[in-house]
Amino acid sequence: MASASDVNLNRLAVFAAVIEAGSLTAAANRLGIAKTMVSTHMQRLEAEVGASLLVRTTRRVTVTEAGRAFYEASRLILSIADAALQAVEQGGTALRGTLRVATPVDYGTIVVAPVLVAMRQQHPELNIELVSNDRLVNLLTEGIDVTIRVGRLADSSHRAVKVANYSRWLVASPAFVEAWGTPSTLGALAALPYVGMAVLVKPLSVSLENARGRKQTVRFKAGFLADTAPACRAATLAGGGIAALTDFSIGEDVAEGRLVRLLPEWSTAPAGIHALFPSARYPAPKVRVFIDALKAHLGTEAA
Repeated sequence: MASASDVNLNRLAVFAAVIEAGSLTAAANRLGIAKTMVSTHMQRLEAEVGASLLVRTTRRVTVTEAGRAFYEASRLILSIADAALQAVEQGGTALRGTLRVATPVDYGTIVVAPVLVAMRQQHPELNIELVSNDRLVNLLTEGIDVTIRVGRLADSSHRAVKVANYSRWLVASPAFVEAWGTPSTLGALAALPYVGMAVLVKPLSVSLENARGRKQTVRFKAGFLADTAPACRAATLAGGGIAALTDFSIGEDVAEGRLVRLLPEWSTAPAGIHALFPSARYPAPKVRVFIDALKAHLGTEAA
């Protein structure tokens, strides 16, 4: 059985680059070394660990099952080493390297992007990469430093920091309200067209509660479904129906009259927004600075 002393740990960075770039040539370009050197590193790494990690073809490489597990472990080792070095070298000085942040599309656009721009202005040697999509990313396999999760957290070995709460409000456009009328009860609401998120398990159902603690689920019969939150907001603004949208995404629309809040005593139960990052003894300074900046930004907005 191989041990850490049998492996040249410098090869882990080359291995990770090959997996992420998808080929030996692309990894060589990324690392600034010759393709033959990358190939030699991979051959020697497989010999050191005693397992086949890659399947090579003429155009690209694919990872074996053992290689995928080894890659995830390698990313964690490299992340911990990078964070430890930053903690020693930087400790409060300018940040360097690259910060990769993953967020849902709407939250990344509305909240996170401005925070990252301000952060880079304070740390111009820090490169930023914002990855926005509405699926759950794998921090280790996708090389993500920190991800924002909106809603209930699944069990995870990652560390989580709560940065805010949110709820969803029932809204519609003024034109829709003029055409269909203002519903006075949840029963009347359920009879109206609805704009829902197609990726949800029950896209035409919304669980609501009021200030007195009463809970009720509204089930709509017909709807316009979209696969991203911004698309749902756009459809609602266009008069496509009633929607239950996050307060952070449509608060300004309601304040400026582009959307009308319906049955304002009802909303979804408050839920958390968390920042997740790989569990490590030395959390990267760039991750700590980002989370602190995000919390400060949200605190300022709330005030």
